[in-house]
Amino acid sequence: MERGSTLFLKIAVILIGIPVLALCIFLVPQVGNFAAELYPDHAYLKYLVFIDLYGTAIPFYFALYQAFKLLSYIDKNKAFSELSVGALKKIKYCAITISGLYVIGMPLFYLIAERDDAPGFILIGMVLILASLVIAVFAAVLQRLLQEAINIKSENDLTV
Repeated sequence: MERGSTLFLKIAVILIGIPVLALCIFLVPQVGNFAAELYPDHAYLKYLVFIDLYGTAIPFYFALYQAFKLLSYIDKNKAFSELSVGALKKIKYCAITISGLYVIGMPLFYLIAERDDAPGFILIGMVLILASLVIAVFAAVLQRLLQEAINIKSENDLTV
């Protein structure tokens, strides 16, 4: 694979991380404060919002790091190696973790949407869950295909 295409993908990975960082810095505190304003008797909801949203940022950035490493393996002609399979496995687990954290946080999103009368808030949470599940399934399929390709390659190497 040409180095230019992996360079483009590496830049895309970095550019994906920047808006999420901006959301974590600027939007998450506003959402937490908004939840605290909606339920003044339950001010701890603010911290639950922080835990849920910042908690999903950690596996997100770890998955981006693994994607960056995977692209580096492709640059070094180590695409068909156990290192690539391991990176895809970690990306899959990160996506499952993100989905699980959003599922756990859905009652919180429901409370905010119910009080604010904004059903779109729940829809956004569902889209995030579905998107991370799709990424997990995609990574699992790629992981399995890559593992089978490695097995076939090793069988061919032993045959010759």
